[in-house]
Amino acid sequence: MPSRGEFNNKMEEANAIHLERYAPLQSPPGPDGRPNNNQDGFDDVAIEDVMYMEDADGETAEPGVNNIPKVETKVRNLHFNDGVKRIDYILAWSIKTKKLEEGKKAREIFEKNLKKEGIEIEYDLRGKEIHFAKLHAPYHVLNRYADILAIRMPMKEEIHLKSIMRRGMSLRDPDKHPATSVTLKMWDTVSGVGKRLLKPFQVDQTILPKKKKKYTCPYSSDKHYLFETTEDGQLEFTNAVRSRIVDYVLRRKAFKEDTQKAFSFGIKKMLNDGYYSAVYPLHEGHWKPGSFNNNRKILFDHWANWKNVLKYQPLDQIRDYFGEKIGMYFAWLGFYTNMLVPAALVGVFVFVYGLFIMNASTSSKELCNAKNITMCPLCDRQCPYWNVTDACSHQSASRIFDNDATVFFAVFMSFWGTLFLEFWKRRQAAIQYKWDLSNFVSEEEPPRPEYLSRLESWTTLKVNPITGIKEPYLPFWRRRFPVFLCSYAVMLFLAAVAIGAVVGVIAYRVSFLAALHVLEKRVVTDNSSGTAAIETVTLVYKNASLITTITAALINLLIILLLNIVYGYLAFWLTDWECLRTQTEYDNSITLKLFALQFVNYFSSIVYIAFFKGRFVGRPGKYNTIFGARQEECEPGGCLIELCIQLAIIMVGKQLIQNNFIEIVIPKLIKLLKKKCSKETRAQKLARTPWEKDYKLQEAQNNSLFYEYLEMVLQFGFLTIFCSAFPLAPLFALLNNIIEIRVDANKLITNLRRPMAERAADIGIWYSVLYGISRIAVISNAFIIALSSDFIPRLVYKMRYSPDHSAKGYLEHSLAKFNTSDFSPDHRPDPIYGHVEICRYRDFRNSYDHENKYEYSDVFWHVLAARLAFVCVFENVVIVLTSLVAWLIPDVPTLLKEQIRREAYITNEVILKTELMRAHGEEIDHHKVNAIMSDEETNNYETSMYGSQILLHRQTSI
Repeated sequence: MPSRGEFNNKMEEANAIHLERYAPLQSPPGPDGRPNNNQDGFDDVAIEDVMYMEDADGETAEPGVNNIPKVETKVRNLHFNDGVKRIDYILAWSIKTKKLEEGKKAREIFEKNLKKEGIEIEYDLRGKEIHFAKLHAPYHVLNRYADILAIRMPMKEEIHLKSIMRRGMSLRDPDKHPATSVTLKMWDTVSGVGKRLLKPFQVDQTILPKKKKKYTCPYSSDKHYLFETTEDGQLEFTNAVRSRIVDYVLRRKAFKEDTQKAFSFGIKKMLNDGYYSAVYPLHEGHWKPGSFNNNRKILFDHWANWKNVLKYQPLDQIRDYFGEKIGMYFAWLGFYTNMLVPAALVGVFVFVYGLFIMNASTSSKELCNAKNITMCPLCDRQCPYWNVTDACSHQSASRIFDNDATVFFAVFMSFWGTLFLEFWKRRQAAIQYKWDLSNFVSEEEPPRPEYLSRLESWTTLKVNPITGIKEPYLPFWRRRFPVFLCSYAVMLFLAAVAIGAVVGVIAYRVSFLAALHVLEKRVVTDNSSGTAAIETVTLVYKNASLITTITAALINLLIILLLNIVYGYLAFWLTDWECLRTQTEYDNSITLKLFALQFVNYFSSIVYIAFFKGRFVGRPGKYNTIFGARQEECEPGGCLIELCIQLAIIMVGKQLIQNNFIEIVIPKLIKLLKKKCSKETRAQKLARTPWEKDYKLQEAQNNSLFYEYLEMVLQFGFLTIFCSAFPLAPLFALLNNIIEIRVDANKLITNLRRPMAERAADIGIWYSVLYGISRIAVISNAFIIALSSDFIPRLVYKMRYSPDHSAKGYLEHSLAKFNTSDFSPDHRPDPIYGHVEICRYRDFRNSYDHENKYEYSDVFWHVLAARLAFVCVFENVVIVLTSLVAWLIPDVPTLLKEQIRREAYITNEVILKTELMRAHGEEIDHHKVNAIMSDEETNNYETSMYGSQILLHRQTSI
């Protein structure tokens, strides 16, 4: 701990650097020839204040050192030198670039056009490598663009709403409305119990209060009287709206003299050309302990901090700080995580039920007690005969997942997937209404800067009918179609690579299993081998199948992670090659490619085990071979336990390695390494300006949410498509998502520059992907239960062949007999394993003494028919029922629809009456507007409006 004197020396050094770099003085023109007059953006502060409290940016230095009192720090400086004009955006550029003169000219034209638009600019040109321009949008610019963009602004406080609430409260009077009063009392009781149960998970309402929905309508300057204003009659713009308006201006200003072509427009094109190195709005303060309270710190302390890992999210505050697009992602992720709770509970119940019956089931007891059943070798020549009791542990473990509860869980998860999507649509509708997204219309998108850069020398131009600007035109059949054809051909090849990797893992399993058997043979026959070696090899041999399955799954996981890296680069390269015009087209194309490739990569090995392994093996004496080798076959316990192991390793391994290690551990290691390698002193760090500190953060990429959605959608696929094989999947997904929310929140708050507050009304194309997965899941689980488990064969045995309609005798019924004399010389086991006359194998075939020996028996056809019937019934019943549930649950609650219509009705009526009064020459003031609004009240809307308030509160309190 440094002494007070040492601490004072450090702070004096920081102040010296601060005063030297940022003293208010008239400086000579900077390298760009622009004025450089006290462009530091700092308020004057006393040296003694800085010495003990804060750095040049207002951040706490080292409070509490050696009993130095901890003093509350000042607010972060977010204003011009005058301390009044707020910094809405920062433009940064490097002075050490090859395009110095070209960039200087482009910036001069661009900034000149910004000033013509009314944007005020202040410069900070003191940096040795990076220079900054601070942008401020005056009120008249904000007002004009609010009118142009029809931004929804809050209307004046409505007297009629208070009146409705007063009359709505009268509905609770049992003398006036006895039936309604009983309903409200019941609702109050239920909601009260729910609130008490959920209270530990709620955020602190005193710090992060829930925001009430305000009536809003698109702003129009000629109807200024409708909107809330400050005391001086001006609109109050939020920081998100300010940055949105400035971003709109930045994307549409030219930086070249030729303004007739799309090549010379927009800040994104300038970033792509290297004229600017970064553009971003400032964070509103510091997040570190001891800093002054601000929106960023409040979000960190009560959202991103790990102590809030079980708390609900403050969605309104997230939306206000980061915008609707990021807010919608966290709303969806939080809703998805909440919906995982019942799925996890049911999955744990099914798993516990399986543990309870694993050793008590008749099939497990029969197999573990069958001492005299010799099984046929699992491979040619090198593999010995083996006793069926060797598969006792395997059979018992299979019963954990292969039981009657499996069917129930598959049906439950099918309904769960449907309910999740339907309830999300209702939740989304409530969010859209509260966040003014119900009537959201996307703006006309400009061309992507990368698109324009690639086609800057393209000679074929065409006038855009929307904007009237000349843009490059690529003929479809001559230019686009061949590229698309090649692109998707490459995608098919990449998918084939993933399938080839699965084939390689299959070859590993076959060869590794054979190698373990050869090892056992050599050790047992070697007289020099000790007892310990023999016991070890025997243990390995008995668990050869389990060892092979686990090691193969780990190898497959490693291959998957490596292929994902390759797929990521190639998918973006192919999409860039397609040269798509808008960002939406680009995002949809990359979504399709990456999701398809990763879906094949993650699920191909699981699909093989679930639907193909052991299906086309053949029989002893006539095995089906590929490249001269026998195919894999399932043990007497079935392939379901192997499917469970494969699914668990891939799903949990992906979450641990890719989601948590890469997103949590690696960034911390990189940050620690940079800190160790940095030669910057603490005094120099303290002297940084806010825009310098934010510039040091990582850039918030446009496609950052793409990877987050992709990660969760793949997880949803694991949960639903193969849920019958691994009932604990929802539990692992729930634990992962609880961590994921805080990881993403922490990254946004502490590691990334503040992104522009973009608007989005929904989760985009991902909803369609989720819906498609939920439909595929129904078919997949039907086939898994029918083909991979023993549920159908056991059911057929109980109903058709069992004397007492129980499972007793099923083991003997399911094993066919083979005479070893029918082995060909190339497939006969080595004589060292002894002579066995009759061996058994898992199949429904005629015995060796039947007239049609080794042909499929009648039992096989009965079981096959039952399997197909189960698939048809399960699939159609579940799809019909889930579709019925989806139809019964409206996408938008009825009361919410009435609320939206009511808001539109009142707004229109007020506008019509006030405009009529203005036409008659009357002046409109606040009192007249409120009087008009009060006059519009009718008793027809009392109940619906009060119910709407209850509904909105219910929907937004999740």
